Amino acid sequence: MQHPFQGSYVALPTPFREGRIDLEAFEEMIDYHAEHETAGLVVAGTTGEAPTLNEYEHRSLLHAAVDFSRGRLPVIAGVGKNCTRTSVELARFAASSGVDGVLVVTPYYNKPSPRGLLLHFGQIADAIDLPLMLYNVPSRTGIDLTVEVAAELAARHENVVAIKEASRSVERVIELVARTDLDVLCGEDSLIARFVAAGAAGAVSVMANLVPDEVAELVRCARAGGDPDRAAELDAHLAPLARDLYVEVNPVPVKAALARLCRCREEVRAPLAPLEDESRARLLATLERVGLLAPEKEPVLK
Repeated sequence: MQHPFQGSYVALPTPFREGRIDLEAFEEMIDYHAEHETAGLVVAGTTGEAPTLNEYEHRSLLHAAVDFSRGRLPVIAGVGKNCTRTSVELARFAASSGVDGVLVVTPYYNKPSPRGLLLHFGQIADAIDLPLMLYNVPSRTGIDLTVEVAAELAARHENVVAIKEASRSVERVIELVARTDLDVLCGEDSLIARFVAAGAAGAVSVMANLVPDEVAELVRCARAGGDPDRAAELDAHLAPLARDLYVEVNPVPVKAALARLCRCREEVRAPLAPLEDESRARLLATLERVGLLAPEKEPVLK
């Protein structure tokens, strides 16, 4: 199977309005990325608050993403749950909806063994013909998808072609590139330049919601044969944004930033809480610093 995951993918938030998915804002988000340098859309992942979506909402969101993208951008559907059977069912639905690939996070809470991880991801991979991106984020799930397990999955399943690596380890990227054929996607905005220089194929970025062209350029310039000086310049310029989009747990800050830019409402679902005043002041100052927000501009969306 071809390896389609290259460049800067955006981890889309799920916009809400009074407790419901705001499909109008969601369509506008997709139109925005289709007009910029985003390589693809990741829907219903961590940034998309997937654990708080009920089954109907999750499936509706995937349908909407495919409809709204209209073939302009590939859609990667988050389908990972902590129940293998549920993940398989959702992966099959995503495939029938016309998505271009699936993102499958390590199952959280259950704490499966390496053998359990092979069974979990293997059953999902066998259920569909789409390319599958593994997602390793041990800080969220409590489980680390090791290089050995990732390599075994890629060897057993032709459609396991990529991994979103959010372990914050450059050494892990180097090992994955050396020992597997997986395309590695950086899952930590602050490390995009270092991951790509170490051999990653691109990024799945929260920051790309705000600066898609700059993140895409950073990926290009950080690659072997790119422009390391420009990569260093972009990395330094974007570092405050990469830091302060995590001033509180994602996606609370990015939704606050997007609301300040009038692209969606700030609304998040419990158990997430709105951004604290101190964090908000810090984030807004950073938006001004990187040129996204004029100091005198007043917010429109709440």
